[in-house]
Amino acid sequence: MNFTDETPVEPRGLRVRPYALTGGRTRSATDLPLETIVKTTQFGRQELTHLTLERRDIAELCAAPMAIAEISAHLHVPLGVARVLVGDMATEGLLVTHQGAAESSDPDARPDASLLEKVLHGLQSL
Repeated sequence: MNFTDETPVEPRGLRVRPYALTGGRTRSATDLPLETIVKTTQFGRQELTHLTLERRDIAELCAAPMAIAEISAHLHVPLGVARVLVGDMATEGLLVTHQGAAESSDPDARPDASLLEKVLHGLQSL
């Protein structure tokens, strides 16, 4: 096979299979919507050197607030994997989550339109 400059470069992929990242789980103890905004806590920043590679990537990405959908896109992992990892990290105190309208007591509450527009804009910019 002859390799030239025209050989497509594959994007950075998963280092391991998605089910291995989550221990085979499809849900975490915390069920988070994809528009949930996530930020690394002080404890999360202190623990960076002790985290697995994917968790460290999440903690570094979330130094600034970021939606779970954006985390999934940045890390090239399925949305379900990102939700499980973020949920686990939030339970451990490494991340703090802000769900906006989803935190309301009204079960029929909808996410704020401006939040959804920001998430959409962030995903489109990737």
